[in-house]
Amino acid sequence: MAEERKRVVVESRKDIERNPSALDRWIDGATWMDGPAETLQNWILKLYEVLGPPGQTLKDLLHGTRPLGHPLHPALTDVPLGAFTVMFLADWLALVSRAIPSEIGPFCLIVGILGMLAAAAAGYTDYTGTFGKERRYAVTHGLTMTLLLVAMIISLVLRYQHSATLFFFGVLISTLAFGGVIWAAYLGGHLTFGFGTMVNHNAFVEGTTEWTAVGSAKDFAEGKPVRVQAGDMPVLVVRLGGRLNAIAAVCTHAGGPLDEGKLEGDIIICPWHGSHFC
Repeated sequence: MAEERKRVVVESRKDIERNPSALDRWIDGATWMDGPAETLQNWILKLYEVLGPPGQTLKDLLHGTRPLGHPLHPALTDVPLGAFTVMFLADWLALVSRAIPSEIGPFCLIVGILGMLAAAAAGYTDYTGTFGKERRYAVTHGLTMTLLLVAMIISLVLRYQHSATLFFFGVLISTLAFGGVIWAAYLGGHLTFGFGTMVNHNAFVEGTTEWTAVGSAKDFAEGKPVRVQAGDMPVLVVRLGGRLNAIAAVCTHAGGPLDEGKLEGDIIICPWHGSHFC
């Protein structure tokens, strides 16, 4: 079963690489994004750093690390998508048939905007853990959603100008923006299902159920992380106080090599994004 699952995953990835979409080809060649995208990452990380310990707590919350133990952004995105869908239906039913009150659309728009703000905070936090082509997709997704958020706010303002004409233009703007949100949401889905962003990078690793020899006692010096292979699973082994300790050698966050990380006491810090494991 494990071999079958591994084979399916590999073949699916090869199919994607053989048949890239026009958007995928464009982003693949858009290396000019890398500089600005990295700068944006550094700004966000600097903001959390300036906030100190409360900033780290907020970052953990928005990542979903604690207390949820699961990425928060995907859950939050359901709020604006659901609200904007109801807004779209309510707006046009109210305009065409007057079967429902015209106030329903603006109310759903407000809910969607608030949900979009919360989702953006979590999404830009997750963005700090991306790199390379994945980061280009992420910044395209994030900035597109930000522009669409601005469009939704403009639509809301127009709806409350006590003018039927401006109200109608507000509905048109939010309708077009809703279409954009659906497209940008596809990009977000591709980040998860195409790149594995915010997916446990040990999810498809099948650990051995038998005791497996990975070396002799003298191979592991005190306080020095060593990467070994236990069947199909890479394992980090470190001797602390004379006792051998072992965990998976791949960071669950973004797949970083934990054996290249910094050991502080009984905690290993991922060299890529600073995730802590003990």
